[in-house]
Amino acid sequence: MAERAGVSVRSLRYYEEQGLLTSTRTPGGQRRYDEADVDRVRYLRRLYAAGLSSRSIVDILPCAQSPSEETADVAWVRMTEEREKLDERIAELIRTRDSLDELIAANRRHHRDAAHGIDAASA
Repeated sequence: MAERAGVSVRSLRYYEEQGLLTSTRTPGGQRRYDEADVDRVRYLRRLYAAGLSSRSIVDILPCAQSPSEETADVAWVRMTEEREKLDERIAELIRTRDSLDELIAANRRHHRDAAHGIDAASA
């Protein structure tokens, strides 16, 4: 199952721990999954890859399992909230990158000035 779904066995266990996936057990305790679970795990991977938390996925998953107007509304609200959080993180990353660019430019000026014998204090 893990190989077919493109995840590790540990990921499958994590999904179960989070209540996102269920399995049956053989008498020996080995986990068994339905064929539909492969698609479910692939969908979970897409949600995680999109940056959603387990908590958000728990809210969104019922829409995929049994779509209705109510579950679609919950999923839409949750995904919109996650999108807004992502926009905030992107904006913060851009600010961080801009600050780093300023430091890089200042460092280049310092090294260029030092190479030309210019004292930064007198410049």
